[in-house]
Amino acid sequence: MESVSSFLVIEPEDVVWLRAGSALAATARREAAALATRIGLAESRVAEVSLAVTEIATNLVRHADDGAIALRTSRMGNHAAVECLCLDTGPGIADVTGAVRDGYSSGGTLGIGLGAIERLADTFDVHSLPGRGTALLARFHAARPLSYGLSGDRGTGDGEVRPVAAGLTRPISGETVCGDTWAVRIGADDAGGDGPMMVLMCDGLGHGPLAARVGERARQIFRQSAAVHPGDVLRQLHEGLRGTRGAALAVARVDRRAGRVDLCGVGNISAFVVEASRRSALLSHPGIVGAQIPTVRTYSADLAAGSALVMHSDGLHQRWSPADLPGLLWRHPAVIAGQILNQAGLRRDDAGIVVVPAPSR
Repeated sequence: MESVSSFLVIEPEDVVWLRAGSALAATARREAAALATRIGLAESRVAEVSLAVTEIATNLVRHADDGAIALRTSRMGNHAAVECLCLDTGPGIADVTGAVRDGYSSGGTLGIGLGAIERLADTFDVHSLPGRGTALLARFHAARPLSYGLSGDRGTGDGEVRPVAAGLTRPISGETVCGDTWAVRIGADDAGGDGPMMVLMCDGLGHGPLAARVGERARQIFRQSAAVHPGDVLRQLHEGLRGTRGAALAVARVDRRAGRVDLCGVGNISAFVVEASRRSALLSHPGIVGAQIPTVRTYSADLAAGSALVMHSDGLHQRWSPADLPGLLWRHPAVIAGQILNQAGLRRDDAGIVVVPAPSR
């Protein structure tokens, strides 16, 4: 059994959601600057972050039908970054590669300024569905990495690695906190993610602060657990959530090297192994973790090269299909999570999703 100190945990930071509107650019610039300052970026780098986020927000207001920006910090071990994820509902970009070239402009698209945003960001990625919407990611690291191409994280000179998982949460309209949450636990000596990792997706019952407390408690238990089997972690969560309003949740063990997923879930959490044109569901059982659960059972599935494990709450409808999202699995995991939420998320519910891509070997 590994000790708790031998794990790294990736989990959500506070997310600031900003809807499209006349004040979006100014608000996004102010919030991004505050986050960049919080993680210790130099004043000149804070200015660059502010400039890039302002450009993203301006493009959203000018050219998209509707949409929102999610701003947050992200941390893994000693590495921190500011992340801007922009999601819109169309009209989309017909030629993403062309849109990133300097001087590209096409009426009704988000083409203006993408080349400058790519140069300013340490991580830049875009996925667009013409007529349906675009997900754009720009991340700014606390320590500036080396150069890389269009998609994914750049190689770094300070030991940072490309994220092996990402998640996203969005509260129901009218709330500032979300009852859905996620976390990923990796061996501290395996930050590249080739070894087994544990993944949590949790939906605290209800909405608002009480539901968010359940999620926070679930993450704390998950973070402190040294168990390496999904059923054992779920039983620990069940005991630790007694006395709360309870949750629907699922725990997965993902072995990317062996190409295998083992999942144990209770309640309305959806889990899929997703490939380019199809997806395979992993079962969860009815119940409420912290109140009453059935006999714990674990289900397994293959995780083929180029596929991904996607786990999400019932804040996303289950009717989405990978065939309707061409090219998405090749994108950064934060873009995968954002675009699925963008296309399948329900506006009148908390929403949460976590994505673990398999290596493309």
